[in-house]
Order: sequence, then C-alpha cells, then structure tokens
Amino acid sequence: MLFSYKAKTKDGIIVKEVMESPDRFSLVRELKSHGCIVFSVREKKENPLDIDKLFQRFFGKVKTQEQITFTKNLSGMLRAGLSLSRAISVLQKQTKNKKFYNILVFLNNEINAGGTLSSGLAKFPNIFSKLFVSMTRAGEESGNLAGALSEVGANIEKSHSLTKKIRGALIYPGVILSAMIVIGMLMFAFVVPTLAKTFKDVGAELPASTQFIIFLGDFFSHYLILSFVILAALVMGGIYLFRASFMAKYLDFVIIKFPLIGNMAKQLNTARTARSLSSLLISGVPIVRAIEITEDVVQNFYYKRILEEAKVTIEKGSPLSDIFKSNPNFYPIMMAEMVQVGEETGKLSDMLLQIALFYEEEIENKTKNLSTIIEPFLMVIIGIVVGFFAVSMITPLYSVMNNIN
Repeated sequence: MLFSYKAKTKDGIIVKEVMESPDRFSLVRELKSHGCIVFSVREKKENPLDIDKLFQRFFGKVKTQEQITFTKNLSGMLRAGLSLSRAISVLQKQTKNKKFYNILVFLNNEINAGGTLSSGLAKFPNIFSKLFVSMTRAGEESGNLAGALSEVGANIEKSHSLTKKIRGALIYPGVILSAMIVIGMLMFAFVVPTLAKTFKDVGAELPASTQFIIFLGDFFSHYLILSFVILAALVMGGIYLFRASFMAKYLDFVIIKFPLIGNMAKQLNTARTARSLSSLLISGVPIVRAIEITEDVVQNFYYKRILEEAKVTIEKGSPLSDIFKSNPNFYPIMMAEMVQVGEETGKLSDMLLQIALFYEEEIENKTKNLSTIIEPFLMVIIGIVVGFFAVSMITPLYSVMNNIN
C-alpha cells in the first residue's frame, strides 16, 4: 500500500513524501525508528487511469545530462557538509523531470530506511549503469562518496560528449542522403512518367537502363504513398536489425572494417575501456570486477569478448597487458605497452587515464573534420546516381532525333 506522510527528520527537515508499507502503523514505526517525528499519514489510492502516471511509465526518461548534473550537485553538497538525505531532498526540489523526481524520492526513502545510495541506484538498471552503481558503492565503502560521484559524473560526461560529437558529425551526410532519396522518389513519380509518354509517342528505342527507370517511375506514380510506407518500413526494419542482439556480431565487424569510421570505432572503444577501468580502479574496485563492469560499458561485440577473455587471463595470474598484446587488430600497440608500464610501476590507473585522454582527443580532432572527409564521397555517390539517370534519359533522345531526321 502507498501512503503519503508528513514528518520531521532528525536533521530538522520537514518532508512530505510517498512511501510503500503494509499498513500505516508499520510506516509510522519505521519512520520513528529513523528518528523522524510523524505529523500525518494518509493512504494514497492509486488511480489505474492516471494518465500522467501512465505517461511517465512508458515515455518518461532520465536524460544523460540530468545524471551528470545529479552527480556533480550531489558531490558538491556532500563536500559542503550536507547529509546525503538532505542533499537528495534539495535535488528533489530542483528537478523538473517527474520520473527523476520519483526516483529521488525512492532513493531518499531507501537511505532513511537504513539502505545505501548504491543499493537504491541498483534498483534502476535501465537508468543507472553498472559502472555508476559500482563506483558509488566503492565510494561508500572507502568513505569518499563525494569523490566517487564526481568521478562518475566526469566519466559519464566525457562518454556522452564523445558520442554526441560523433552523432553530430554524421547528421550532415544523413540529411543529404535522406533528401536525395525523397527527391529521387518525387522525380520518379512526377517527372519520369512525362518523359516516358514522350518516348512512347515517338516510338523511340529504349535501352535497358531507361526501361528500368520508366518501370520505377510507373510504380512510384501509381503507388507513391505505398512507396513512402515501404521506405519507412525499411528504415524501421533497419533500426530493428541494427539493435537486435543476433546481428551485433556482424554489424560490429562491419563497423570496425568500414573505411573512415572503422579506425574511429577502434579508438572510441579503446578510450571507453581505458577510462572505465581507470575510474573503477581509482575508486577501489577489484580489477576482475572492474573488467566485468567495463564489459558492459563498451558497445562492440568483439571488445566485449576480449574483456571476457581478460577476466580469465587475470584470474590465471597473467598480467592485463597480455590480453591487449594478443589483440592488436582491436587495441592499438600503445594500449598494451602503456598498460604494461603501469603494471610494472604500480600506476596502472594513471596510465589508463592517460590512454583515455589521448584517444579521446584523437576522436575529437577527427570528428571536427569528419563532415569534410565524407563530403567528397557523398558527391561521388550523388554524381553516379545523377549521371546514371541523365544518361538513361538522354540516350533515347538521340533515337528520337534520328527518327525525326
């Protein structure tokens, strides 16, 4: 059962929150056991047709930027001397995201009930990653929760920034290709049928390429709406296949081997591996557990498999650098060499951080010029398509001229 209550915490803060409990008496006992003075408790009836609640359940989400702000602000307030419960209460008042507000209420209740922040975060795996939860738990165990949260925020922010820059660089070619497809379909639907009628009237001899274009023109002119439906279905199907787990192995292989973006994908996964391992080791997470968490951070199937092998290698007593040396097609030689130096000097986390910073900078430099690099390839593709169309439609014109002569 859900109850809304008003109480005064042992820190002197008046709270009005909602909490689940078997009955009101159990709730009052639990609140009093945590030093709270209870003013009122009312049963909260759940409305199955609550549109706002249904919307939050199915469409509400917590953006990455909100997580970054949460970690930074919470870390800052803890450093300033505020208790964890009070700091979260302050964040509750600041957030405008209802879903995140409910999560913060739950976290506060979890802490007031004697739980930990990490245990509360772990109950939202779709929002807070294993990396987030593990580093928070390590910070709690080491007594440096503020430092761990700050490190988590920096890690998420850097990863989010790199992803955002890569997506931004790919928007331009995506828009150009999309516009070219739509304009092409409209030309086939409205321009080609007119030319086809002219060729038919004069009895021009049509080559195979022209007949193919006229066939497409007839199809698009008669089934234009259906064509856009089919196009939308193909796009949705492509997105589904791209996200499907059974396709991950093949798509990730193509991405790594694809010109232009293949090397960038390797550097991105190398940077993610190094930064995640560095952050976890700095927070005090054991190396085997750190590798297991990093396995969830990297997105590529082959990098996940390499990290899975790394756990076995380390459990057998071999150094981490061995696994990177044995996979030079995925991790650059510098990664293995610097990890080895870090292991020999006892500064593995520092070396991993330097690797992450180096490759993150490399990716940033490449994304700045990615649109410029892709542009010539786009021009070649557009030139081939336009050239094929022009030649196919111009060739019959010579036949028409010969017939006239």
